[in-house]
Amino acid sequence: MIEIAKISLLVYAALVAGGGIMGFVKAQSKASLIAGVVSAVVLVVCYVVALGDAKLGLMAGAGASLLLIGVFAMRFAKTKKFMPSGLMIALSVIEAALIAMALTSGTPAGT
Repeated sequence: MIEIAKISLLVYAALVAGGGIMGFVKAQSKASLIAGVVSAVVLVVCYVVALGDAKLGLMAGAGASLLLIGVFAMRFAKTKKFMPSGLMIALSVIEAALIAMALTSGTPAGT
């Protein structure tokens, strides 16, 4: 389960970066591009940390996911549109839940 959670950090990072790029392409939003790329870089760093210390890297990834849930929830509350904020909330919740399951699965933290 730990390995799946680690890999999911990379998938989630790609989705977050892709969302930022789409925001730039569709709305010329430099803020979306910058936020998406920076968030993706943070998630990749969490993955790299998880390669050495699974517990630390995954906990950092969970923290980043929770922060992104907050950001997207504020945007969703403002726009009331599912796309893209609602979708990103759902993906962020799934990622945070996956990491939580991995951290509580009883597998040794170093694997």
